[in-house]
Amino acid sequence: MFSLRGCGRWVAASLAKQHLPPARLSGDSAAPWTPHYDVVVVGGGHAGTEAAAAAARCGSRTLLLTHRVDTIGQMSCNPSFGGIGKGHLMREVDALDGLCSRICDQSGIHYKVLNRRKGPAVWGLRAQIDRKLYKQNMQKEILNTPLLTVQEGAVEDLILTEPEPEHTGKCRVSGVVLVDGSKVYADSVILTAGTFLRGMIVIGLEMHPAGRLGDQPSIGLAQTLEKLGFVVGRLKTGTPPRIAKESINFSILNKQTPDNPSIPFSFINETVWIKPEDQLPCYVTHTNPRVDEIILENLHLNSHIKETTKGPRYCPSIESKVLRFPNRIHQVWLEPEGIDSDLIYPQGLSVTLPAELQEKMITCIRGLEKAKMIQPGYGVQYDYLDPRQITPSLETHLVQRLFFAGQINGTTGYEEAAAQGVIAGINASLRVRRKPPFVVSRTEGYIGVLIDDLTTQGTNEPYRMFTSRAEFRLSLRPDNADSRLTFRGNSSLSLPIRFTLLSDLSHYILSCLLLGYKEAGCVSQQRYERASWMKSSLEEGISMLKSIEFSSSKWKKLIPEASISMGKVLSLRALDVLKYEEVDLELLAKAVPEPLKKYTQCRELAERLKIEATYETVLFYQQQEIKDIQRDEALQLPKDLDYLTLRDVSLSHEVREKLHFSRPQTIGAASRIPGVTPAAIVNLLRFVKTIQQRQAAMNELPKTDHCLCDTDRLEERQL
Repeated sequence: MFSLRGCGRWVAASLAKQHLPPARLSGDSAAPWTPHYDVVVVGGGHAGTEAAAAAARCGSRTLLLTHRVDTIGQMSCNPSFGGIGKGHLMREVDALDGLCSRICDQSGIHYKVLNRRKGPAVWGLRAQIDRKLYKQNMQKEILNTPLLTVQEGAVEDLILTEPEPEHTGKCRVSGVVLVDGSKVYADSVILTAGTFLRGMIVIGLEMHPAGRLGDQPSIGLAQTLEKLGFVVGRLKTGTPPRIAKESINFSILNKQTPDNPSIPFSFINETVWIKPEDQLPCYVTHTNPRVDEIILENLHLNSHIKETTKGPRYCPSIESKVLRFPNRIHQVWLEPEGIDSDLIYPQGLSVTLPAELQEKMITCIRGLEKAKMIQPGYGVQYDYLDPRQITPSLETHLVQRLFFAGQINGTTGYEEAAAQGVIAGINASLRVRRKPPFVVSRTEGYIGVLIDDLTTQGTNEPYRMFTSRAEFRLSLRPDNADSRLTFRGNSSLSLPIRFTLLSDLSHYILSCLLLGYKEAGCVSQQRYERASWMKSSLEEGISMLKSIEFSSSKWKKLIPEASISMGKVLSLRALDVLKYEEVDLELLAKAVPEPLKKYTQCRELAERLKIEATYETVLFYQQQEIKDIQRDEALQLPKDLDYLTLRDVSLSHEVREKLHFSRPQTIGAASRIPGVTPAAIVNLLRFVKTIQQRQAAMNELPKTDHCLCDTDRLEERQL
């Protein structure tokens, strides 16, 4: 048993009945009996829980510091997970053995796949979540994770020491100082402060300091980061009022039912915890001109909307929508907050008007004429750090071994926070063990797209993930996240199975050879075996589908539902027939029971075989583009390069400043920084070539000719 101390009380948590060594003591710099951990995570939100669990899975003795243990896993805003783009992130977090997908499969009350009218590459898994159940399940998971200790406490300052000479940065973090003056030493620190850095809650003209309703903000930590030289910005977000369920007239509203069957978020779950018939419906209503009138007449009573601080573009407040899109009606989704909850969350009605005006506005909406408001909506303004100050591993440029994850990097949403959390946790642990960082490129996953966008372009508004942000979304699908990431997350470099799927082979081999295999050690054996079984089953199934070949006329007789052309006498493989929209594997197996029937016994396998067939041709061409991008990413820039004083390369002052601020690690990352011109990239390429030649001359490396050949080829491409 370990004791969790905080706020004058002790909380006990069992660590999965695993015997752990006592907490290590720090060296000369630490006082006797001062606790020393491998990794300290500050903040128990969605980024913090994923980061702490990931670091512990990687084998690091981890401490999670949070204001209150009973708020771990709290869904501060919407009672839902997933959506278009966000569902992709959840699948990738799950592929790395993250928590949120498994917890959602245990806590959901309405599961639905969005974007079904389009191809499976852009389907968005989404679920309404029972707030209370999610928090209970997350706390149970966190408090029973081996190597993870949870302590209540607020961090006021960082403990800093001399930097490591082999790494960039002006100092190194070696622990944190709590509000009571006590110190905790650590080899890596992850900050997941959410909206707590100088957080301010706004309702009408009233403002008071808070990171969340009922929780104090973090002032001292924000001041420390600013004094260290971090560029700090200000963002805002908001949440809708909560409405009593019994006061709503659902009978006149459009009812939305869940999917049957429900698709789980996690790859290791075949189904969710609740049957479709037991799930709760959602309802949709709309605003009207009277709502617009109330908002426009009372803008002078709304300080949040008058602020120049930028809010979320893609989840704006109702005031912002009325101002930006006048004379339009807007959807309002009425979402249940739990199985036994009496509250309804009006999605799309985020508002910061005074409470009495919020209630007046709500009762103007169809179905809500007699609605009773239980809690008013409110806005939150908070500090964030320009994400161009972190590396793709989420370690900061300024302070060694200090990692940022979540809204502190300018993102919005549970899923974006969770994705950053799992990467920060893995890399903080790898940093302790002095291993290379685990970096997901934008050709490997939406996590890579998210982090690359942040670190190269920055953001001046809350960043939200969409499928449109990914160039290679046909390859980065929700269904194949395990094939792309689980094997990279495993601690073994061995190839357990043979690759025959073009997309999987390309992702794995190019990642290993061009980018370097960065083992993480964060994936459980159960997940690894499940992913291995699925990969081998897919390979076997595709091989079998390719081997079955009949004439088009015979296929038409076997499957009359298929729109197979009879104009030409063609020979078609079963894989080609499966590409037809009206043909699924079950229909195909009825036509050719042996040997296809066995592949229909697993729903997920049957669906993935259909998807692989659908994208077979187009993926071949996309893989060529991915190879070009990954070749760019393989060209590393020296980490200690001083762009401001560098004389060996011709760069404008503006480009030098942008490169100095963002500090890209590869030529590919440099090319994506706004304002860095193609001419500057060519000059950087020549510089890299010169560096490689010098290293070859000094070290007499036999591989240099091959590297230079790649560089020459890249330089010849049009930029």
